[in-house]
Amino acid sequence: MSDPYETTEQHLERLLRRALNSFDLPDCTVERLGTALAHSSSLHSSHHSSVLHRETYRHTYLLSDGSALTLWELVHGGARDTTDRRSRTRPGPQHHELYADEDDAHVAAARLAGSFSDMPAFGDDAPQADLDIHTVLMAAPPAPLPRMYAPDNSADHARRVLRRAENGDAPGEETACLLRAAFAHHITQIFGRQCRVDGRDAGFTLYEHAFLLLDGSETSLWEVEHTATPDGRHMCEVYGDEQAAREAMESRTRIC
Repeated sequence: MSDPYETTEQHLERLLRRALNSFDLPDCTVERLGTALAHSSSLHSSHHSSVLHRETYRHTYLLSDGSALTLWELVHGGARDTTDRRSRTRPGPQHHELYADEDDAHVAAARLAGSFSDMPAFGDDAPQADLDIHTVLMAAPPAPLPRMYAPDNSADHARRVLRRAENGDAPGEETACLLRAAFAHHITQIFGRQCRVDGRDAGFTLYEHAFLLLDGSETSLWEVEHTATPDGRHMCEVYGDEQAAREAMESRTRIC
């Protein structure tokens, strides 16, 4: 995982370059990392199965002011079959994600577990399979647990959620302006499932980012993460209401 001859600067550059979501790190975190003098990396947790290989690494940096800063790296990929009888199934291409907060890394790990759960995969592109996909994606979620809002730089969190949206109909400047008054938030994974899209495996996860505003009102962003893209890459879409998010997931199972 690490090169003993690699400098801290080279190590950090390598992590940021390969992470799919490095742009999502808070600007203040990246600025502080620029003063790193030394680092230490260790394996925090791992999960290996026939459909998912996941590892979480903890990278701790000693900064010039004497403080320490930790990045959490999530490395994951599906299993890749091999026709060589002398070899076991090997991991497929790996994807890397970086998080400045351990809880965010846990949510991301749970997202993968939800996308590659032990629930049976949907069938081929038959009419009944399409109906099953539609039924599950559009089903009403179970009654949610009470929200436990956390005041944790929530306005910046909202900004980062909106910034990573790749859909053209994502909430616009009016919503962004409203969320500048957010002082607490709560993230809930509403849905996570693996299914077949256009003959390929694709994972879908739906999150609700609920925000508590300064005037006491509440509002939410609905984030869809999926791999139903032509090249199988990870994609984020953000919507202003749950129905639109579920309809987007449903449409993604038909159009690739």
